[in-house]
Amino acid sequence: LNIGTDGVTVSAGTPAGMYYGVQTLREIVGENGDELPCMEIHDAPDFRRRGYYLDCSRGKVPTVETVCELAERLAAWKMNELQLYVENVFTFAGHPAIGEGYSPFTPSDIVMMREHCRLHHVRFVPSLTSLGHFEKILMLDEYKDLGELPGFRNLPGGTTICPLDPRSLPLVKDLFDEFLPLFDADDVNACGDEPWELGQGRSKELADEVGVGRVYLDHILALRGIHLSHGKRMNIWGDIVLKHPEILPELPADIVLLNWDYNPNGSMMMRTSEFADAGLPLVCCPGTNGWQTHGTRIRQSMENIAQFASIALTHGAEGILNTDWGDGGHRNSLGASMHNAAYGAAHSWNTRGVEDGTFTSLFSKRFLGADLTTVIRTIGDDDYGYWAYHALLEKLSEPIGLGDGFCAARPVIEKVTLSDDAFAAKIEMAESLTTPGAGRPLPRFESTVLEEYALANRMNAAAARRVLLARAIRGGKPADSRQVAAHRDELAGIKVDFVDLWLERNRVSRLDDNLAGFDAAQAELDTLG
Repeated sequence: LNIGTDGVTVSAGTPAGMYYGVQTLREIVGENGDELPCMEIHDAPDFRRRGYYLDCSRGKVPTVETVCELAERLAAWKMNELQLYVENVFTFAGHPAIGEGYSPFTPSDIVMMREHCRLHHVRFVPSLTSLGHFEKILMLDEYKDLGELPGFRNLPGGTTICPLDPRSLPLVKDLFDEFLPLFDADDVNACGDEPWELGQGRSKELADEVGVGRVYLDHILALRGIHLSHGKRMNIWGDIVLKHPEILPELPADIVLLNWDYNPNGSMMMRTSEFADAGLPLVCCPGTNGWQTHGTRIRQSMENIAQFASIALTHGAEGILNTDWGDGGHRNSLGASMHNAAYGAAHSWNTRGVEDGTFTSLFSKRFLGADLTTVIRTIGDDDYGYWAYHALLEKLSEPIGLGDGFCAARPVIEKVTLSDDAFAAKIEMAESLTTPGAGRPLPRFESTVLEEYALANRMNAAAARRVLLARAIRGGKPADSRQVAAHRDELAGIKVDFVDLWLERNRVSRLDDNLAGFDAAQAELDTLG
């Protein structure tokens, strides 16, 4: 990129390079207006694959428009890969019951998203579960007997498909045969992570004889054959390979290991060298830490991303895949994750050039038109951890999580160690926080982010108040009627805005299961006066 007195020139060897040069120019124009400083920039990415992974299977299924808008923002940050995590949220013609009630994507939806991604030099890579996290399919009458350990976690078919059942692989093949032809990317993420019951149920006898690792490997090799028949290179999450490293020498050199870890100094992150030493293609997968929280665990996420990017560079990884999950009903918002998504993008392009001290300010000014550093750091305060997400919908009188099905909260209030004074300080900070207006008119995607920030702040404050109420009630104190009434009104307002923002970006999907938690909380408050 050359900005001189006689004009601006962007030169690159590929259309994608030209596109990214223009993104740099856009940033410079955004900061300087009509008068640009003369400069010359030579730039290229640290990693070939710079990806973002969005969970679409834990509650929220985004609209096609949302995915397309997201792809544009990712591309502006020079990311070039997008994956949507699919367990059951696709309309499989051969297995129509699988997506019912979950607002699934259709083939035409996939094609529309693929083509929009292509316009912005983003590879749209398929990701489909194939072993663990199969519970939503195994809940159905026609498939529940395919489970490795039916009844595990009180689920009809458990969470893991039995790889030894002669009907399992044909089912998985049917799903991939429908799904994969809709994508033109040469990679496929077959997942394969967290098959918790493997070797404990129907495959136990064989696993006791040959080892759980061998049972897993045989299933992965069979999946590889399916993907090769579609001209795809298989990617799998690396957790089970690290759990059974004895299978590393037998993994074909065309299987890409996706090493995930969402904690700074995480144990799996620190074992990345085992994949590199085995000569296997590698992608490192940190996380936004936006799941089971309202505003992300920002410090944890930034440290995790920075460390993993450095490790990826050291070990010659193909790239970074920054993951954004939706565990526990996906009440967390896409907007709240955008800061950490952009931080991952920066490290994917030039990990040594990211300045933590100024990143949040630069991000919010460029993306949202105002310096929202205090807002982003307050809603992303790591002190809220996981507890605030679940405490918001935990019964006050006893440790019972509210909500239905996979959206039910976990009881956490009795485990929270923050003092009452600390909670009071959190509430005071939240109440003093205002989300300033942008310095310029914003597109709907960005203006919705501001609304999601405001809601995250209110949910954090409500969760803190709820812990204090629960402590008093469970301690035998009579409920303060004014506090109960105020909290009832607070939750009612949060529920209304939560519905509006859910539907702004997403299909209906499992919204009602989340709302059941709000309704149960309201009902309990009604009994307390």
